[in-house]
Amino acid sequence: MKIIISPAKKMNVDNDVFAAAKLPCFLKEAKQLAAWMRALTYREAKSLWACSDKIAELNFQRFADMDLERNLTPALLSYEGIQYQYMAPKVFSKNAWDYVQEKLRILSGFYGVLRPLDGVVPYRLEMQAKAGLDGKKDLYDFWGHKLYEQVIDESRTIINLASKEYSKCIEPYLQPEDRFITCIFGEWKDGKVIQKATQAKMARGEMVRFMAENQIAEAEELKLLDHPRYIFEEGLSSEKEYVFVRKNS
Repeated sequence: MKIIISPAKKMNVDNDVFAAAKLPCFLKEAKQLAAWMRALTYREAKSLWACSDKIAELNFQRFADMDLERNLTPALLSYEGIQYQYMAPKVFSKNAWDYVQEKLRILSGFYGVLRPLDGVVPYRLEMQAKAGLDGKKDLYDFWGHKLYEQVIDESRTIINLASKEYSKCIEPYLQPEDRFITCIFGEWKDGKVIQKATQAKMARGEMVRFMAENQIAEAEELKLLDHPRYIFEEGLSSEKEYVFVRKNS
């Protein structure tokens, strides 16, 4: 079983807690993307990122100075988004770290697929970016089937805790024998369950922590999620979607 999650836009450098264990599996492709980014003008890069001048200047300089093999931070400690804050990997036990290193995979527009202890540097390149290199129309086209092949294992089961932007790079390549289970974290509104982005990110991070702390080995065990705000809703769920609804909502 593998678990997939999205990256975060905000990143840091932190090699005090752990040293990076390995280099990313698609380092060659990341170097290719870095070279393509460095060839862009500042105006082109800012347009690609669709961000403020402050963020564009920071990341334009990052690519200009980028060394993908030095001063690396383990991926799970580098990303600082809400999902990662609620996952709280800095307080994982050794068993939890062993679990996520084996089962958790971070999807990335720049690095492709990352294991938690793969060494990374800060970057900005979202999967939906129109990065037209090598005749490709975007990063989905650039990565193709490679990411799916990297995350599927002999169990043929993938737990999807990624956003739609990132799960889209896996779903087109799923085979009939694969189990791709998306976890939905929502609340009742006007007679239906809706998922709010910030709340979902928080819950996804907490789900990873629950799985790591409890060494979850089978998808069905997710239904036993012990959470103060969410409960599994059997009647709304299916083989492809596990729906968790906010309590007392």
